[in-house]
Amino acid sequence: MPVLLSQTEGSTLFLTLNRPEKRNALNDELIEALKASLRSADADESLCSIVINGAGKDFCSGADLGALQKISQYSHEENLEDARRLAQLFLLIRRVKVPVIAAVHGRALAGGCGLATACDIVLASDNARFGYPEVKIGFVPAMVTAILRRNLSEKRSFELITQGSDFSAEEAEKFGLVNRIFPDANFELDVKNYVSVYERVSTSAVILSKKLLYQMDGMTFDAALQAGAEVNAIARMTEDCKNGITKFLKS
Repeated sequence: MPVLLSQTEGSTLFLTLNRPEKRNALNDELIEALKASLRSADADESLCSIVINGAGKDFCSGADLGALQKISQYSHEENLEDARRLAQLFLLIRRVKVPVIAAVHGRALAGGCGLATACDIVLASDNARFGYPEVKIGFVPAMVTAILRRNLSEKRSFELITQGSDFSAEEAEKFGLVNRIFPDANFELDVKNYVSVYERVSTSAVILSKKLLYQMDGMTFDAALQAGAEVNAIARMTEDCKNGITKFLKS
């Protein structure tokens, strides 16, 4: 049975973590399958969004027990290489041209919470639970800290990564980790309706906006304005923009 299911509906690619008997825990095979699918999707000009979800009762419970047993025996070099494989996944999500959206139901814990956090948008069912419990076993949510620090305040980030408590979808929304919460009973349909927005806006404008937003990390205000001016000029030359202006002037 494949560890990752792939299905395209319209211009949206749905990637489903498919290890429900393991609560969709991450292992090497699943991480590599996600990276391969994201790279393939990035080359597909027909797509305008990607949704990552989980089969069964949970989104993703974190690292597979077998993976944890392996890393406990690894050398420093082996552990570094293993950690970099997950870091590559997080980086790839940011570099994929179109929006990558996590649709979280049930539990998203540890690496699973990191995977959701790494996505551009997080949608949650009202029964979802989130958490970075790594410190409870002497581990560190290390790569995801780079993302948290860009999403949350320093004090909130510190609290979440050092206390290891799980929290509700409602709390995650208040923290700024979740964009929208939908009732669990209609979650799948609500996710599809939400994502359908990207079929009604300019894909080229969304692609430029995503790249610019993340490019601005660490820039000075002056540099960010200059980068914005350059992207503005590029956007004006696209077919979407020219057609949009023509349509607007005729209305």
